[in-house]
Amino acid sequence: MKRLRTPRPRLVATTAPTLRTGVRRGLLLAAASALACLGVQAPASAADGDPVVSRGITIPTFYNPPATLPATNGAVIRSEPLKLGLSLPGLDGPLPGTATRMMYRSTDSQGSPVAVTGAYIEPSARWNGGGARPLVVLAPGTMGQGDQCAASLALENPLALNLTEGTVSVGYENLAIYRLLAKGVAVAVTDYVGLGATDRLHTYVNRVDEGHAVLDAVRAARTLPGTSLTSSSRVGLYGYSQGGGATASAAELQPSYAPDVTLAGVYAGAPPADLVKVLPGIDGSALAAAAGWTVNGLAQAVPSLQPIIDSYVNDAGRAALADVSTMCVGDGILGYPFAKTKSWTKQGISLGEVVAREPAVKAAVDAQRIGRSRPATPVRVATGVADDTVPHGQARQLAVDWCAKGANVTYEPVYLPNLGDKIVLTNHFLPLITDQGSALAWLTDRLEGSRAYSNCWKLPILP
Repeated sequence: MKRLRTPRPRLVATTAPTLRTGVRRGLLLAAASALACLGVQAPASAADGDPVVSRGITIPTFYNPPATLPATNGAVIRSEPLKLGLSLPGLDGPLPGTATRMMYRSTDSQGSPVAVTGAYIEPSARWNGGGARPLVVLAPGTMGQGDQCAASLALENPLALNLTEGTVSVGYENLAIYRLLAKGVAVAVTDYVGLGATDRLHTYVNRVDEGHAVLDAVRAARTLPGTSLTSSSRVGLYGYSQGGGATASAAELQPSYAPDVTLAGVYAGAPPADLVKVLPGIDGSALAAAAGWTVNGLAQAVPSLQPIIDSYVNDAGRAALADVSTMCVGDGILGYPFAKTKSWTKQGISLGEVVAREPAVKAAVDAQRIGRSRPATPVRVATGVADDTVPHGQARQLAVDWCAKGANVTYEPVYLPNLGDKIVLTNHFLPLITDQGSALAWLTDRLEGSRAYSNCWKLPILP
């Protein structure tokens, strides 16, 4: 499949010193697709096609999915050493560890095979928690929709800039990754469907795509050669914001999609569990670009929605949706701060109102709702009470919904003052930093085998 849109001529590197314009390459030929269905796998070293250039940053050809994919979810398609951008020499190897870039097979929300990229980091530090070294899959928070924003690339280049093309990618999740590695916990990072991998647009906040990508990252890490993971390694999930939605979804989907993946505990920070309520929070915020990423992702996952979207979006909206499709989170904050999506529609209504008007769009958005299934593992939900970008109320409601189903839920409100309406870096991002130590401590306890005690009994009296 091709990319949904292009904000400007896309650049694809050739072997000559010049560049030619083009769009993202899709899966090739009907015959190749038939082979994919049969599970014929490309050579592990293959990286098909020319490198894609996204906003002036070249995406390594490693990220070009092959024309055929393995038959098994979590199967590693290819892997290669990944040099960490922050690394120091140590007695037992480089600190904090040794990284491997990987591409693995998953299944998207339409039931089709898809290639997902990510990374695995083997820690240099010893695990002193008892038992085999555990694994945590980190689901990144919002990185953007351009392939240059992928979290695995940010491990290699924590700060990627191209001022001419207007992009900045910051690896803010590296802090949590390195804190886990310092504890001796192995970490796998997923880039999600279509972020990094160059065959399609990133399906931003699609709960099935994200949940599957997280669970299949566990399977992929287990099969990588040369790791210290064993069949008895406990597994945890960590995510905040978009990542919190991804881990929450993975916790719900695990019993049916990945019964072979037993989870010790799941942290879901500030999860966008109800997009109907999240869209108004994003609209007009410092990260209004995320509304565009949501619409782009919906159209990528459900192509039948595109004509409906086109019937509402005006020229300014089309340009904005195309522009944000290759942006990172920093670009979005700088390019569309506090933008109102009603300026993107012919009718002068917000994208949230479009959702309410159109049954097909409403159904697609409602299908992303998290909280309708009971997780089989202990979960910790945390949210800043002043968060108005990914609204506190809907995140707390996720904990309430799970509690009502008998799940083992630890709910933690993060009390910080309102430091400015819809300013993402304060009301939404500060709780991530404030709560991170507690979140990692809770997750480490689960990896050590300690029992989690639900505090669902507190929820009715919390604000």
